[in-house]
Amino acid sequence: MDYTSLEEKMEKTISVFSEKLSEVRAGRANPAILNKIRIDYYGTQTPINQVAAISVPEARLIVIQPWDISVLKEIEKAILASDIGINPNNDGKVIRLAFPELNEERRKEIVKDIKKMGEETKVAIRNARREGIDKAKAMQKGGEMTEDELKQAENDIQKMTDKYIEEIDKVLEKKEKEVMSV
Repeated sequence: MDYTSLEEKMEKTISVFSEKLSEVRAGRANPAILNKIRIDYYGTQTPINQVAAISVPEARLIVIQPWDISVLKEIEKAILASDIGINPNNDGKVIRLAFPELNEERRKEIVKDIKKMGEETKVAIRNARREGIDKAKAMQKGGEMTEDELKQAENDIQKMTDKYIEEIDKVLEKKEKEVMSV
């Protein structure tokens, strides 16, 4: 049995999870928080990082410097309309996003949210496992594999699932430490 499509599906699930985690605000300034924000740039929805230089001069500050000053107001509006919860400071040339210090209660909320995201990702991995096992059982019913080959396929798929669930736990633990130690 070929496991490449199953493994690709699990890899993709982990990469989506990691991407979502990078957008979680952990008290430090992280430019990834702006990834989903788009502005109307000459009639086209464009990501901020394609119309401006984004830098992190210090731990709790993001500076957005548009290449075309005329989009400054548009960027400010898009940030205000987004759900990142930070008010932009526009000085006419650049926009500054100052990240406030996270209190203990907020940190615990964030950790709870990322654990929930981790659990949803584990469910997606387990669903992929179930699909793989169902496919193997269908192949066995169709006479394409023997009972022993089916057992071996189920074991292989379970090992793959365990590997990816362990990877999710490692990523979660790392993000949790980052949130709690800022």
